This record gives sequence, structure tokens and C-alpha cells, in this order.
Amino acid sequence: MARRGAAREVNSIIASAYWEVGRRIVQEEQKGREKAGYGERLMDRLSSDLMARFGRGFSRSNVFQMRQFYLAHLEIVQTPSGQSDSAGIVQTPSGKLQQLPAFPLSWSHYVRLLTVQDGAARSFYASEALRGGWSVRQLDRQIASQFFERSKAARRTLVAKSKPDDEISPDDHIRDPLVLEFLNLKDEYSESELEDALIEHLEKFLLELGGEFTFIARQKRLRVGDQWYRVDLLLFHRRLRCLILIDLKLGRFTHADAGQMNLYLNYATQHWTIEGENPPIGLILCSERNEAVAHYALGNLANKVLAREYKLTLPEESLLVQELAATRRSLQIRSCAKSDVH
Repeated sequence: MARRGAAREVNSIIASAYWEVGRRIVQEEQKGREKAGYGERLMDRLSSDLMARFGRGFSRSNVFQMRQFYLAHLEIVQTPSGQSDSAGIVQTPSGKLQQLPAFPLSWSHYVRLLTVQDGAARSFYASEALRGGWSVRQLDRQIASQFFERSKAARRTLVAKSKPDDEISPDDHIRDPLVLEFLNLKDEYSESELEDALIEHLEKFLLELGGEFTFIARQKRLRVGDQWYRVDLLLFHRRLRCLILIDLKLGRFTHADAGQMNLYLNYATQHWTIEGENPPIGLILCSERNEAVAHYALGNLANKVLAREYKLTLPEESLLVQELAATRRSLQIRSCAKSDVH
């Protein structure tokens, strides 16, 4: 524990020092301009001077990233409450001790974050990486799979802040589609093979679901009348405070899937839900979903049932950009409609 704490403090000091290098480049060398007319020569000269004085870590590409890092974090991040004030005291390239802003992630995290061009997405990934304790590899995977674009809750913040009478629904907490490329499944596989792969890669699966899920059971048995049934996966969502029943399906979603899940939820409400929990939610994971069938099969059910597609390869960026644009338009229309009502 002490070793991990020391490592985090060192990472914070390194990131803070690099932010200070970036600040001096922009404020002192470039006179506050984002670019200098002699930018290429400036980076080369600064890299040579810093490497001669401090050694490794100040290559031309690294110095360029330090400048980017400062420009991306012009609002100084204050030292988190409870963290030692000494974490923000570093020896700057000038040799002076100075109180600098503390950055909670490692420099490697911030280098990866700098590749995200959209500022809202970059802030989202940074906060989620900190909240979820993501490693650099996990952060890289989430960015590569366009986690931000697939998260409805995140996309809603692009249009307007949530209002007390417009709380985020269960639909917003489960992204669509789910990307399960880490399962490494071939073209042909069975539902049992899909389930086995999800359990084998449970940590990655829970991360893909969104970070608020905890695993409870697989093949959870229930008896209705004289018949036995099994729920493929049983999870719990901390923020929604309810059980999540997951049914794995190969191929297309059908109305029969909705009816079966509704039966499971009725049973779970009576026998599995404990005091203080909200009603359980059903999640049907299928490889193909028809929107019209899902609309009529899932509408007006007594229980909340969601149908989500899963993909075994990373999504195409162009398709997600189109979906993001469509979501923005939909939310803007809904916002205008509410304004007209009030």
C-alpha cells in the first residue's frame, strides 16, 4: 500500500513538473501564443538544452507533448483534499522549488489523453480513468472503442445539464452497442461459449458495461411452477441500486426474448430483491436487434427490459459520429419541447 502511494505521488510530481515545462514554453518562450513563428527550431533547441541539463525524458516529442499538456490544462488543477501539500512541490527546470498543481493520473495517462481532440471527451475519459482507477492499457482500450460516443449519459451532457425533473434513466447507464472484441471469439460460437468467454474476461466485461456493475452469479436458477429456468448472468448496479439480469442471445432479438425476461424479472422482484433496492432490470444482449421489434416488444412492460447489441470488433468511427449527431439533434428537440411546455 505504501509503495503504491509513493508511486502515485511520484507520478503526480512528474506530471506537475512537465506541466510547468509546458507553461514556461508557452508563457516565456512563445510570449503566451499557442504557436511561435519559429516553433520547430524552438522545440529542437529546448529539447537539446533540457537533455543536456537533465538527461533523458526531454526528447523533442516529449517537449512538444509537455507544451500540449499545458495548453490542454490551462485551468490549473488544485491539489485534491486530503492529499499531502508536498505532492505539489517540485524542482522546476530552473532549479527552483515551486508549488505546482497536482495531477492525479500518471504522465502516460495524460499522453494518451492528449490524442483525444474533443475537449469534452478528453475531460470525460480523464474523470472516468480517475474514478475507475483505469490503467493506461484500459484507458487506451476505452478510447479506441469510443466509450464516450457510446455512453448515452456522457452524450447528454453535450446538450444540457441534467435537471431535477430529467434524471438519467437506466437506458442511459448501459451503453449501446457493447463492444466485446477482447473475447476473441471466432465466427461460429454457441451461447455457452459466449458466456464462458465473458466469465473468463469478467474484469474487461464489467469495465465495458460501465464501471458501476458488480458480479453476483452465472446460471442463476429459478423455479416457476414445475419448471426450472436459468438467468445467464446476474449483476448489481451500484448507482441504480438494483439487480441486472442478463440474457445472452445469438442472432436476432425477438418478442419471445422480452416475454421470457419479463418472467425472470417478476420472479426476481419477489424472491431476489432485498429491502432498499429498486426493482430489477433485464438486459438482453443480442448480436442483432431490429428497432421496430424492440419498440413494440419492450413497450408498456410492467418491468424495465433493455435490448442491446454486442459487437465482437471495434466499431467504425464514422458510424458512431453519425449516432452522436443524431443523439444531439434528438436531445435538442426534446429540450425545446420542454421549454415550450414550461
